[in-house]
Amino acid sequence: MKAIIVTDQAAGRAGMKLAEWREPEAGINDVVVQVHASGFTWDELTWPSTWTDRQGRDRTPSIPGQELAGVVTVLGYGTTGLSVGQRVFGLTDSYRSGTLAEYVAIEARNLAPLPGDVDFTVGASVAMPGLTAWQGLFEHGHLQAGQSVLVHGAAGAVGSMVTQLAREAGAHVIGTGRAAHRQTVLEFGAQEFIDLENDALEDVGTVDLVFDVFGGEIGRRSAGLTRAGGTLVTIAGPAEARPVNGMAIDFVVVADRAQLTEVVQRVRDGRLRPNIGEVSTLEEAVTALNPTRKVNGKAIIRIRP
Repeated sequence: MKAIIVTDQAAGRAGMKLAEWREPEAGINDVVVQVHASGFTWDELTWPSTWTDRQGRDRTPSIPGQELAGVVTVLGYGTTGLSVGQRVFGLTDSYRSGTLAEYVAIEARNLAPLPGDVDFTVGASVAMPGLTAWQGLFEHGHLQAGQSVLVHGAAGAVGSMVTQLAREAGAHVIGTGRAAHRQTVLEFGAQEFIDLENDALEDVGTVDLVFDVFGGEIGRRSAGLTRAGGTLVTIAGPAEARPVNGMAIDFVVVADRAQLTEVVQRVRDGRLRPNIGEVSTLEEAVTALNPTRKVNGKAIIRIRP
């Protein structure tokens, strides 16, 4: 099969290449999926799991990519809940070979059925951002109707999902970003917009929940915007500041079939709109994943036409 291979952590995305690779085999409770579309997270080559196994042993060369949509071709021993020929989408275990390949072996529990009226490109684009938004808002942030949410990077792949899900849940949503992102953020459902280049972030006042994707100075300042009893949720690593009389939670997204099903149902209903950036072929992947300009939205590699 063809796959994108990386061998040198220091080289980063510049070290990617398209190569012939061995097809995977299904282990116990696994399936093999013929990948139709794959997502790529911009910083995943900095994750230790891209380069080592769970015991810390080197596993290069590696195949990156954690998000996928495709069709089940093989069931491993003991696998239940899925069938050969079924359309699926979800996340791989980041310690295993990834999805920028024609086939991938993945634990069946990490996948959910992809309805026939949802395109593979859409399925791959909502798996990681949708789960991240869902878990940050509801599992860790315990969002309730009537609360206020400050969403950093609200025009991005994750931030746009957070904005839409929070708005659907009955929250008042304030989105942040650069000036050029104002209209996009408002179109995704934010009721207010803060231009991080020109507006004073502190003019927001205080909110019940901050969803931070930036960390650093923005994350530190956001801790002071969280009202008593509120929560700062971040995916940018350990929080550098904690809200007074509140909580700071950093988390790593995990695959969850029930939550994937909730996300894709909202896509089908029109309640959730995917934020897709550029769609490229596997042959174009190396160039596409080394962009010479800023690309908004989720980068998708379409493995099969």
